[in-house]
Amino acid sequence: MTTAGTDGAQDNARPVGDTPGAGGMPGAGGTAGAGGTARVGVGGTPGAGGSPRADGSPGEAGTPAQRAPEPVTAGMERRLHPITPWRRAWAPIALVIGWAVHDPDTVQHRVSQLTTAALLAGIAVLVAGGALYGFLTWWFTHFAVTDTELRIRTGLVFRRTAHIRLDRLQAVDVTQPLLARFVGVVKLKLDVVGTDKKDELAYLGERDARELRAELLARAAGFAPETAHTVGEAPARQLLHVPPRTLALSVALTGSAWGPVVVALVVPPVLWVLTHSPWTVIAVALPLLGGAGARSVGRFIAEYDWTVAESPDGLRIDHGLLDREHETVPPGRVQAVRIIEPLLWRRLGWARVELDVAGSSNSVLLPVAPRTAVPGLIARVLPGVTAPQDFSPSPRRARWCVPVWWRGYGFAVTEAVFAARHGLLRRSVSLVPHAKVQSVRLVQGPWRRAWGLADVHVDTGAGSTVSAHLRDGAEAETLLYAQADRSRTGRRTARPDRWMA
Repeated sequence: MTTAGTDGAQDNARPVGDTPGAGGMPGAGGTAGAGGTARVGVGGTPGAGGSPRADGSPGEAGTPAQRAPEPVTAGMERRLHPITPWRRAWAPIALVIGWAVHDPDTVQHRVSQLTTAALLAGIAVLVAGGALYGFLTWWFTHFAVTDTELRIRTGLVFRRTAHIRLDRLQAVDVTQPLLARFVGVVKLKLDVVGTDKKDELAYLGERDARELRAELLARAAGFAPETAHTVGEAPARQLLHVPPRTLALSVALTGSAWGPVVVALVVPPVLWVLTHSPWTVIAVALPLLGGAGARSVGRFIAEYDWTVAESPDGLRIDHGLLDREHETVPPGRVQAVRIIEPLLWRRLGWARVELDVAGSSNSVLLPVAPRTAVPGLIARVLPGVTAPQDFSPSPRRARWCVPVWWRGYGFAVTEAVFAARHGLLRRSVSLVPHAKVQSVRLVQGPWRRAWGLADVHVDTGAGSTVSAHLRDGAEAETLLYAQADRSRTGRRTARPDRWMA
């Protein structure tokens, strides 16, 4: 297989491995065109839907596990909360408003021909139609939990039935938008292996949502169907909490947050001097201010009251000032970890931790925390992994390929992890356990080949890539095959991913 590589290079793929789908003899290799890429496949990521195990523990005293829930027959269909119809009742009204915005002259002409009584009657019909539409969509939406799957039936005209296998269920996240908090309802988002988009149940009462989430996780862990609804939510122990003051200061000290603010304050006055047109200034200033607000205020609102807790079903993350989010990082699904240290954070000893999770959009584990707390947190999501302290820098001749910034690149390998560093102002260290590596690639464009340099890319099961940039050519070729061997060995010795272990 040959595909176009970076900076004029080509990709010559050569799979080798001892797992199904990744095995085979090495390809003939070779160089195509001005540059070449060598790839070594090392198989899939462990835990992409392995068999669950039933060894979780019941909840503590005072938790929903101790309440006597109403018995629910397996497979019995249930409906969402009665407030749900209002979620879609606005759809016909929004359609009319969209038509009015699209063709205001025609709408104004039609409305002017109506009497007051006819206008009021039309509004009443529109509201009643919206309410009827919302009620019917709620009435024809059902869900049921069977011994093997969660079944969701939706659709008023076109019927859709989603069959979600419980043994493929990775996480059940709880979301509570601002308005939902006032009426006491929540939304459940289901994270399933092999799907990019999450199915959801919106909305459920808070108590019903907690019990349903606990039941789904218990069945996914392998508990018997007749006892799953009595297991209750697994207990959690708080690990870290980000104070609002620390979060606000960290956002203010991040270049990506105040950079758009500086642009929004500088560009409009310059445009006024050049054009003297207030409309031009407003048209440019509003998007700039909106982007600046989303980067700073929006980030503070989303990451407010960030709490990380540990439970048998994974790490639980709660956050949000207006919309509350309750997410779960499934055990064994983390493919890579990034430790990010912006320049202005280093004197304060702060770091940010991000994740690459297979089959999930959860990407932030901790928005800001003391650097000393990071190793313990990484050990919980990647057992046995520690971040190396000594990185091998790129050769000095790398400055001819990447001036100045070449000093930020580094690379290290330990018995458990492949690590790569990059960045001077915003330093980032990426960690990939050997058992999580899907394939290894060597990329060498014409200019880097002239200087005897190459890049080694490691691909993970989450679709992300960690790269050791600007390595010596001979070192990169040795690393290519050595990393493939380490990954195969890591997969053979890795523990299978388990729920509620």
